[in-house]
Amino acid sequence: MNCGHSISDEFCAHCGQKADTARITPHSLLKNDILGSIWHVEAKFFQTLKDILFRPGKTAMDYISGKRIRYNNFISLLLILFSFNVLGLHYYEKFAPPEILANDSEIKDFFSKYSKTILFVIIPMLAINAYFLFKRIKLNIAEHFIIGTVSLLGILIIFLLDDIVSLIGLWKPVSKIFEVIDKIIFGLSILFPAITYWNAFKNSYSKPGLLWRVSVLYVLMGIESTVISLILYEIF
Repeated sequence: MNCGHSISDEFCAHCGQKADTARITPHSLLKNDILGSIWHVEAKFFQTLKDILFRPGKTAMDYISGKRIRYNNFISLLLILFSFNVLGLHYYEKFAPPEILANDSEIKDFFSKYSKTILFVIIPMLAINAYFLFKRIKLNIAEHFIIGTVSLLGILIIFLLDDIVSLIGLWKPVSKIFEVIDKIIFGLSILFPAITYWNAFKNSYSKPGLLWRVSVLYVLMGIESTVISLILYEIF
Protein backbone atom coordinates (compact mmCIF):
# COMPACT_ATOMS: atom_id res chain seq x y z
CA MET A 1 0.00 0.00 0.00
CA ASN A 2 2.92 2.36 0.61
CA CYS A 3 4.98 1.94 -2.58
CA GLY A 4 2.86 -0.23 -4.91
CA HIS A 5 5.26 -3.20 -4.95
CA SER A 6 3.94 -6.73 -4.44
CA ILE A 7 4.96 -8.50 -1.23
CA SER A 8 5.02 -12.07 0.01
CA ASP A 9 6.41 -11.73 3.52
CA GLU A 10 5.87 -9.82 6.77
CA PHE A 11 7.66 -6.70 5.48
CA CYS A 12 7.96 -5.08 2.05
CA ALA A 13 11.42 -5.65 0.60
CA HIS A 14 11.23 -2.32 -1.26
CA CYS A 15 10.11 0.22 1.39
CA GLY A 16 10.16 -1.75 4.64
CA GLN A 17 6.49 -1.23 5.61
CA LYS A 18 4.77 -4.06 7.47
CA ALA A 19 2.42 -6.19 5.38
CA ASP A 20 -0.32 -5.79 7.98
CA THR A 21 -2.50 -2.88 6.80
CA ALA A 22 -5.61 -3.74 8.81
CA ARG A 23 -7.86 -0.91 9.92
CA ILE A 24 -6.58 1.02 12.94
CA THR A 25 -8.77 0.43 16.02
CA PRO A 26 -8.53 1.87 19.56
CA HIS A 27 -7.02 -1.46 20.70
CA SER A 28 -4.40 -1.62 17.91
CA LEU A 29 -3.56 2.07 18.37
CA LEU A 30 -2.84 1.58 22.07
CA LYS A 31 -1.10 -1.80 21.76
CA ASN A 32 0.94 -1.40 18.58
CA ASP A 33 1.38 2.29 17.84
CA ILE A 34 1.72 3.73 21.35
CA LEU A 35 2.87 1.02 23.78
CA GLY A 36 4.65 -0.99 21.08
CA SER A 37 6.66 1.98 19.85
CA ILE A 38 7.64 3.08 23.35
CA TRP A 39 8.67 -0.45 24.34
CA HIS A 40 10.64 -0.98 21.12
CA VAL A 41 12.56 2.30 21.47
CA GLU A 42 13.28 1.86 25.19
CA ALA A 43 14.21 -1.84 24.90
CA LYS A 44 16.59 -1.14 22.01
CA PHE A 45 18.10 1.85 23.82
CA PHE A 46 18.82 0.00 27.06
CA GLN A 47 19.98 -3.13 25.24
CA THR A 48 22.52 -1.00 23.35
CA LEU A 49 23.73 0.61 26.60
CA LYS A 50 24.06 -2.80 28.27
CA ASP A 51 26.05 -4.28 25.38
CA ILE A 52 28.35 -1.26 25.22
CA LEU A 53 29.01 -1.39 28.95
CA PHE A 54 29.56 -5.15 29.34
CA ARG A 55 30.94 -6.24 25.95
CA PRO A 56 32.08 -3.07 24.18
CA GLY A 57 34.58 -4.59 21.78
CA LYS A 58 32.22 -7.40 20.72
CA THR A 59 29.44 -4.83 20.21
CA ALA A 60 31.67 -2.69 17.98
CA MET A 61 32.86 -5.69 15.95
CA ASP A 62 29.27 -6.99 15.56
CA TYR A 63 28.20 -3.57 14.29
CA ILE A 64 31.14 -3.42 11.87
CA SER A 65 30.35 -6.92 10.56
CA GLY A 66 26.75 -5.88 9.74
CA LYS A 67 24.76 -6.90 12.84
CA ARG A 68 23.19 -3.48 13.34
CA ILE A 69 19.43 -3.79 13.74
CA ARG A 70 19.61 -4.53 17.47
CA TYR A 71 21.56 -1.33 18.21
CA ASN A 72 20.71 2.34 18.30
CA ASN A 73 22.76 4.54 15.99
CA PHE A 74 26.02 5.12 17.88
CA ILE A 75 26.45 8.75 16.82
CA SER A 76 22.91 9.66 17.92
CA LEU A 77 23.50 7.81 21.17
CA LEU A 78 26.74 9.73 21.66
CA LEU A 79 24.90 13.05 21.51
CA ILE A 80 22.14 11.80 23.85
CA LEU A 81 24.61 10.58 26.47
CA PHE A 82 26.66 13.75 26.13
CA SER A 83 23.50 15.77 26.86
CA PHE A 84 22.70 13.58 29.88
CA ASN A 85 26.21 14.17 31.21
CA VAL A 86 25.85 17.94 30.85
CA LEU A 87 22.53 17.69 32.70
CA GLY A 88 24.07 15.54 35.44
CA LEU A 89 26.91 18.03 35.91
CA HIS A 90 24.39 20.87 36.08
CA TYR A 91 22.42 19.22 38.90
CA TYR A 92 25.60 18.31 40.77
CA GLU A 93 26.73 21.93 40.70
CA LYS A 94 23.24 23.01 41.72
CA PHE A 95 23.07 20.86 44.86
CA ALA A 96 26.74 20.60 45.89
CA PRO A 97 27.92 22.89 48.73
CA PRO A 98 30.20 25.79 47.64
CA GLU A 99 33.21 24.35 49.51
CA ILE A 100 33.01 21.09 47.52
CA LEU A 101 32.69 22.93 44.21
CA ALA A 102 35.67 25.12 45.14
CA ASN A 103 37.91 22.04 45.49
CA ASP A 104 37.34 20.75 41.99
CA SER A 105 36.22 23.87 40.17
CA GLU A 106 39.28 24.10 37.87
CA ILE A 107 38.90 20.56 36.52
CA LYS A 108 35.14 20.84 36.09
CA ASP A 109 35.45 24.28 34.49
CA PHE A 110 37.99 22.94 32.00
CA PHE A 111 35.85 19.95 30.99
CA SER A 112 32.72 22.08 30.91
CA LYS A 113 34.37 24.67 28.67
CA TYR A 114 36.07 22.26 26.29
CA SER A 115 33.66 19.31 26.49
CA LYS A 116 32.70 19.49 22.79
CA THR A 117 36.36 19.64 21.77
CA ILE A 118 37.16 16.63 23.97
CA LEU A 119 34.19 14.75 22.54
CA PHE A 120 35.25 15.25 18.91
CA VAL A 121 38.98 14.70 19.51
CA ILE A 122 39.01 11.46 21.54
CA ILE A 123 37.39 9.33 18.83
CA PRO A 124 39.75 10.33 15.97
CA MET A 125 42.73 9.92 18.31
CA LEU A 126 41.65 6.40 19.24
CA ALA A 127 40.82 5.53 15.62
CA ILE A 128 44.09 6.74 14.11
CA ASN A 129 46.31 5.23 16.80
CA ALA A 130 44.46 1.90 16.74
CA TYR A 131 44.56 1.81 12.92
CA PHE A 132 48.36 1.59 13.02
CA LEU A 133 48.63 -0.55 16.17
CA PHE A 134 46.12 -3.22 15.08
CA LYS A 135 46.98 -3.50 11.39
CA ARG A 136 46.57 -7.28 11.40
CA ILE A 137 42.78 -6.94 11.80
CA LYS A 138 42.61 -5.13 8.41
CA LEU A 139 39.94 -2.65 9.49
CA ASN A 140 39.77 0.69 7.71
CA ILE A 141 39.88 4.04 9.50
CA ALA A 142 36.07 4.40 9.52
CA GLU A 143 35.69 1.00 11.19
CA HIS A 144 38.24 2.00 13.82
CA PHE A 145 36.18 5.17 14.23
CA ILE A 146 33.23 2.94 15.23
CA ILE A 147 35.34 1.17 17.88
CA GLY A 148 36.51 4.53 19.21
CA THR A 149 32.89 5.73 19.32
CA VAL A 150 31.82 2.68 21.32
CA SER A 151 34.74 3.26 23.68
CA LEU A 152 33.70 6.88 24.26
CA LEU A 153 30.07 5.81 24.69
CA GLY A 154 31.16 3.48 27.48
CA ILE A 155 33.09 6.31 29.13
CA LEU A 156 30.02 8.58 28.93
CA ILE A 157 27.82 5.86 30.48
CA ILE A 158 30.32 5.50 33.33
CA PHE A 159 30.50 9.29 33.76
CA LEU A 160 26.71 9.36 33.98
CA LEU A 161 26.80 6.71 36.71
CA ASP A 162 29.51 8.78 38.39
CA ASP A 163 27.22 11.84 38.32
CA ILE A 164 24.54 9.82 40.12
CA VAL A 165 27.06 8.54 42.67
CA SER A 166 28.36 12.09 43.23
CA LEU A 167 24.84 13.38 43.82
CA ILE A 168 24.09 10.62 46.35
CA GLY A 169 27.49 11.22 47.96
CA LEU A 170 26.44 14.76 48.86
CA TRP A 171 24.42 13.21 51.68
CA LYS A 172 26.89 13.30 54.57
CA PRO A 173 26.04 9.93 56.27
CA VAL A 174 27.14 8.05 53.12
CA SER A 175 29.65 10.55 51.71
CA LYS A 176 32.76 8.51 52.65
CA ILE A 177 31.43 5.31 51.09
CA PHE A 178 30.38 7.04 47.89
CA GLU A 179 33.68 8.88 47.69
CA VAL A 180 35.39 5.48 47.41
CA ILE A 181 32.82 4.32 44.83
CA ASP A 182 33.40 7.55 42.90
CA LYS A 183 37.15 6.84 42.69
CA ILE A 184 36.53 3.26 41.55
CA ILE A 185 34.15 4.45 38.81
CA PHE A 186 36.64 7.11 37.67
CA GLY A 187 39.37 4.46 37.44
CA LEU A 188 37.03 2.26 35.39
CA SER A 189 36.43 5.14 32.97
CA ILE A 190 40.19 5.44 32.43
CA LEU A 191 40.47 1.70 31.77
CA PHE A 192 37.43 1.46 29.50
CA PRO A 193 39.27 1.96 26.17
CA ALA A 194 41.64 -0.87 27.16
CA ILE A 195 38.64 -3.07 28.00
CA THR A 196 37.08 -2.21 24.63
CA TYR A 197 40.13 -3.11 22.52
CA TRP A 198 40.89 -6.20 24.59
CA ASN A 199 37.31 -7.40 24.16
CA ALA A 200 37.39 -6.65 20.42
CA PHE A 201 40.74 -8.25 19.52
CA LYS A 202 41.37 -10.90 22.21
CA ASN A 203 40.91 -13.71 19.66
CA SER A 204 43.22 -12.10 17.09
CA TYR A 205 46.36 -11.48 19.18
CA SER A 206 48.24 -13.28 21.90
CA LYS A 207 47.85 -11.80 25.38
CA PRO A 208 51.40 -10.30 25.40
CA GLY A 209 50.88 -8.91 21.89
CA LEU A 210 47.57 -7.35 22.83
CA LEU A 211 48.95 -6.04 26.12
CA TRP A 212 51.83 -4.10 24.55
CA ARG A 213 49.60 -2.68 21.82
CA VAL A 214 47.03 -1.45 24.33
CA SER A 215 49.83 -0.04 26.51
CA VAL A 216 51.32 1.86 23.54
CA LEU A 217 47.82 3.12 22.70
CA TYR A 218 47.55 4.63 26.19
CA VAL A 219 51.00 6.19 25.97
CA LEU A 220 50.16 7.80 22.62
CA MET A 221 46.76 8.98 23.89
CA GLY A 222 48.42 10.44 26.98
CA ILE A 223 51.00 12.37 24.95
CA GLU A 224 48.43 13.62 22.43
CA SER A 225 45.95 14.63 25.15
CA THR A 226 48.67 16.57 26.97
CA VAL A 227 49.67 18.40 23.78
CA ILE A 228 46.04 19.28 22.97
CA SER A 229 45.40 20.46 26.55
CA LEU A 230 48.50 22.67 26.43
CA ILE A 231 47.42 24.12 23.09
CA LEU A 232 43.94 24.89 24.44
CA TYR A 233 45.46 26.43 27.55
CA GLU A 234 47.85 28.63 25.56
CA ILE A 235 45.20 29.76 23.08
CA PHE A 236 42.35 30.39 25.51
